[in-house]
Amino acid sequence: MTEESDERLDALFQALADRTRRDILRRVLAGEHSVSALAAKYDMSFAAVQKHVAVLEKAGLVTKRRSGREQLASGDVTAVRSVTSMLTELEQVWRGHIARVDALIATELDQED
Repeated sequence: MTEESDERLDALFQALADRTRRDILRRVLAGEHSVSALAAKYDMSFAAVQKHVAVLEKAGLVTKRRSGREQLASGDVTAVRSVTSMLTELEQVWRGHIARVDALIATELDQED
């Protein structure tokens, strides 16, 4: 992995580490929402929700556009798929490690017989 992809992974996982941000992402993946409408769904200030949306936007999971006085947020399905792809890649590495450990154990057991 390159340093750039590591930084992207850090941003993605930081964004997804928070429960509120994951919930916001679910909502905007289902359809575009104004930031003020999102803020009404949570027991926190508008500014706090705006910061959560900004973290998701920085990670590339959400895009925002202006419509009059409203900021409209929508989820980026392609970015979410890239997270899935990265997790699959990490899973394959882990499964490779497990397969090697299994092979070592099997070799040790064969040698004991």
